[in-house]
Amino acid sequence: MVTERRQVLVIGGGPAGIMAALSAAERGAAVTLWERNRSLGRKLAITGKGRCNITNHTTNEELVRHIPGNGAFLYSAFSRFSAEDTINFFEQQCGLPLKTERGRRVFPVSDRAQDVVDALRRQLEAAGVQLCFERRAQSLLFSGDAVSGAVDTAGRCTMADAVIVACGGVTYPATGSTGDGYALAEQAGHTIVSPRGSLVPLETMEDWPAELSGLTLKNVSLHVYDGEKLLDSAFGEMLFAHFGVTGPIVLSLSKTVCAQEEQGKWLTLSLDLKPALTAEQLDARLQRNFIKFSRKHFGNSLAELLPASLIPVFIRLSGIAADKPSNQLTRVERQRIGGLLKDLPLTVKGPRPLAEAIVTAGGVCTREVEPRSMQSRCRKQLYFAGEVLDVDGFTGGYNLQAAWSSGFVAGMMAAGASS
Repeated sequence: MVTERRQVLVIGGGPAGIMAALSAAERGAAVTLWERNRSLGRKLAITGKGRCNITNHTTNEELVRHIPGNGAFLYSAFSRFSAEDTINFFEQQCGLPLKTERGRRVFPVSDRAQDVVDALRRQLEAAGVQLCFERRAQSLLFSGDAVSGAVDTAGRCTMADAVIVACGGVTYPATGSTGDGYALAEQAGHTIVSPRGSLVPLETMEDWPAELSGLTLKNVSLHVYDGEKLLDSAFGEMLFAHFGVTGPIVLSLSKTVCAQEEQGKWLTLSLDLKPALTAEQLDARLQRNFIKFSRKHFGNSLAELLPASLIPVFIRLSGIAADKPSNQLTRVERQRIGGLLKDLPLTVKGPRPLAEAIVTAGGVCTREVEPRSMQSRCRKQLYFAGEVLDVDGFTGGYNLQAAWSSGFVAGMMAAGASS
């Protein structure tokens, strides 16, 4: 007796949808994948500045800790498909060599995100997944209390034994992330937590960052203050932009900034350019520096302390004449210089627009989704995976791992696996 294959429809061809399709197909399901674009993984192809930070090579506990937006919801998914499993999948199954860099961040050896997308497409084709491009979902179909398929914007219908919604959030809308999954979830009775930006660049009240646009600072510390109260801090790399600041540590701190801004808080940033030195050690360093360059003007004595493009701005902020001889700097002026190196202040104007955020916070309420299966608690045979869920983490590969893991579980369970 031949058993009819279970029909699974996956809506969304990003990382979560692709992994869901592969997981379901590997378990014998006949899988159809709808992608609204003409190609797969358009957002995936630009992640990590075009390099694709595939995952973070760490434990499940650390993955959860680095996903402050409902990370505990994913613990079961991480247990079924961990960062180690992701690495093995790409290296052993896809034949894509990987490397681990600072902060346990994992990238393809080629440093090409498109290589990740291409490897995944080859896997989908080998697994027999039916790829349907330029198919944008408009509505779900229901049979009683269960989902039975979906209709696209052209009126075409696909019936299915299970539907997986993996349409992403609302960031980078040019890649197709325009919130389609939220409308589908609402049709099934789900609550949508208001979408907002997560991992987003910050605009500043000050204009001088625009003068430094493109300048990257490494091994610096950035602190967020509400008045005199320290709210958060991060160490690493940041970047100046025409609107203010961005880069890894800014993006990480943006979650704190956005949460406080929603409460109407007026926040400031403090940039420590020399975090490895105490104030006393830095003062001693400055004394040696100004003795060494005693015959030079103040403006020409900072080359060993600061990037060249930052020096004119720093001098202006210090209030000290650039042509003042270094050997005439007073103790008070030297302390002012040291203070500015340890506390370069910026005022937060606000986050950049939602469309510029790397990740969407908000989405399908996780209380309405079964964490062990990613199945809807509102409708049977409806599953969710990836950024459409109200889950968001820090930069460093954590959000992509959430997509791989939730997609793997959704596909496995949609294919009919027992929990």
